[in-house]
This record gives sequence, structure tokens and C-alpha cells, in this order.
Amino acid sequence: MSDDTDVVVTGIGATTPIGGTAPDTWQAMLDGRIGVTANTAPWVEKYGLPVAIHAPLAVEPTEVLPRVEARRLDRCQQVALVAAREAWADAGEPDVDPERLGAVVGTGIGGALTLLGQDDLLETEGLRKVAVLTIPMLMPNGPAAAVGLWVKARGGVHAPVSACASGAEAMAWAYTMIKAGELDIALAGGAEASIHQLPVAGFSQMRAMSTRNDDPRTASRPFDVDRDGFVLGEGAGIVTLERRSHAVARGARIYGTLAGVGMSNDAHHITAPEPDGEGGSRAIGKALRSAGLSAKDIGHVNAHATSTPVGDVAESKTILRAIGDHPVVTATKSMTGHMLGASGAVEAIATLLAVRDGVVPGTRNVFTMDPKIDIDVATENRTVPLTAAVNDSFGFGGHNVALVFTGA
Repeated sequence: MSDDTDVVVTGIGATTPIGGTAPDTWQAMLDGRIGVTANTAPWVEKYGLPVAIHAPLAVEPTEVLPRVEARRLDRCQQVALVAAREAWADAGEPDVDPERLGAVVGTGIGGALTLLGQDDLLETEGLRKVAVLTIPMLMPNGPAAAVGLWVKARGGVHAPVSACASGAEAMAWAYTMIKAGELDIALAGGAEASIHQLPVAGFSQMRAMSTRNDDPRTASRPFDVDRDGFVLGEGAGIVTLERRSHAVARGARIYGTLAGVGMSNDAHHITAPEPDGEGGSRAIGKALRSAGLSAKDIGHVNAHATSTPVGDVAESKTILRAIGDHPVVTATKSMTGHMLGASGAVEAIATLLAVRDGVVPGTRNVFTMDPKIDIDVATENRTVPLTAAVNDSFGFGGHNVALVFTGA
């Protein structure tokens, strides 16, 4: 049963490796479009990197933003603004007291391209070539600050940095602020743009990334027995969250309800998930309780599922512990690659639209299910009447975030 204090979604925005907008990304998921391609950047060969694939944006942010504005922003700030402006316009550019408006935008790494690029300039060409805006472009709160400045949010601007759970955690904090009565509206989500030789080298040394360079389209294969790691992507996902009574009063179109959130920590290992899924299941349990729902109400899970050998098995145990074997599970990273801090936000949008449309996009590239994974993974689009669905996200450091979405 809904009430006036519900937190609803009135606008969506995204820019991803498979679409330049949220609707385009959603349609691409339903079409099974793959955003993974060969990475032909000179630095792949120069440094002898074992990974020569990536998932770049389908639409360059400089095709959307004015050139002068784009030059003053790191790429992760650019994608955050692109998605935020879409989400705000989609919500009808609501008239709201700036003191009741917030922005919460997370990122896993932040302005890595600026940090590394400006360091190269300093070392090769000296101090005079270093950009005046280097610090605001590289700081991890840069995407949140850029969005907050643009929308003139005075109720609070925050930047959770919790690795690959950052985008989902941003939505959870925005939800909490609205529920607490601090805000009427918030732009919330995540942004990341770190396709660069150093992150690729670092992830490669961890053996976390797929090296299926000869077949980029099938490299990201969550839950498949032959998965060998994730594919690095980039993008952003932002939603307009709003107190229901505020949305109804202005006649806003409502996509659905962010009905509950839950966060926990594994306290197990800096990179490896808790192997039995206990930590993640606690986050899901908290989200269900805050939504006033039980496990049997959940018909779908959009899984974090990065396509790593250890992570996918641990997540399947998380889902079984917290919900059971009845939900239809999908892993949209099979198409988008892993957008790090943006992933949870983009996948939250996909979860919301799955509930709205009653369809779960199929997980691509599952050729042989891993026998250790005993959940119902949709490998083709599946029509499922849904009343509630879960999006879960996990990040290095043991961060676990679960979001529960229900209908409008």
C-alpha cells in the first residue's frame, strides 16, 4: 500500500556503452545489444597489456554537452551531467525549493583521466601546462558537485565512494534523506569513466578482467562456466527521486517506487566477497524489511554479476539465502560491461523498467551455466508479471547495497 511519504521515480537518465539515453539503453538490453569492442588504443600494445577489449560509450558526451563546458569537466563529470540533465528533463524540470532539492552521485574512482593525464603533462612539459581546474576535475565528489551546481541543489550534495556499489548507494542515501523529510526531490545515481592504461593494468594484475580478446562480444559472460572476468566499461545512470505527495501534487508521471533500501558490509576481504553470501543477504534483508515486503514478493533480481569466477558464485548464494530460487535473475553487464561506480545506478533503472514493463531482459553469453550456480537465470527475455524486484550491488571493501523497486 502506498502512502504520501513513498519515494517514487519521476525521471530517468543514462549514457552507457549500449545507448546514449535511458530509453535507448533499456531497448538495447531487450534487443540483446552488446557494447563490448576491441580496444585499439596505442597504450594497449605499448604496455603489453593482456586485456585488449573494453565497453566504451555509445554516444560521446561531447556530442551532447557544449564544447566549452565539457572542457572544464573530467569525463566522469561529463557523463554524470548528461544523465542528470536527461533525468531532470524527463521529470518535467520540476519547480522545487532549492532548499528541498538534493543531489547524490557516487563514483568508484572519480577523475582518474584528469589525475593521470595532468601528471603526464607535469612530468613532460612542466608546471605551466597543468590545467587550472585540475583539482575540481579529479576530485571524487566532482560528479556530484557538477550535478548539484547545475541543478542548484541547496538541500545537500553528497558523493558516496564505495567502489562498484557507489551508484546504488547514492540512491539509498537519497531515499533516506527524502524519507527523513529533509528533501522533496533528489537527483541520484552514479558515474564512471576510467578506461585508461593504469586501471586496466591494475585490474589485469588482479586477474579480474576477461582476456577473451579474440571475441569481444562474448567476453562478458556472467554465470557461464567459462567466464574469466569482467570487461571495463564507462557510463552514468541518474534518476529523479521524489516524495510521492510532491510528485502527485505537481501531476508528475511516476515510473515506479523505490520501496526499500539496505546496506551492509562483509568485513571479510578487501576485494573478495564473503563466499557464503551472508553479507549481501543481510543488505537484501534490510531492503525487504524497509519496503515492508517478504522474499516471496520478489519476482526478479538484477544481479551485480560481474562475470568473475568467485563473485558470481557468491552472489548466487546471496540470492538463495535472502530470497530463494524463485526470482528470475538477469545480469545486464553481459551487454554493458562493468561500469564500476555507475553500474548499480544503470542496473537500478533496468530493474525499475522491468517492473514497469513486466519483462526481464535476458542475460547474454550464457553458453553453459555453471553447475555451482543454482538460481533461475533468464538467458532470453522473459515476460514475468512483477510487483517487486531487487537490484543488488557489491563493491571492493565489502560494500553491499540492495534496492527494492515496486510499481507506481
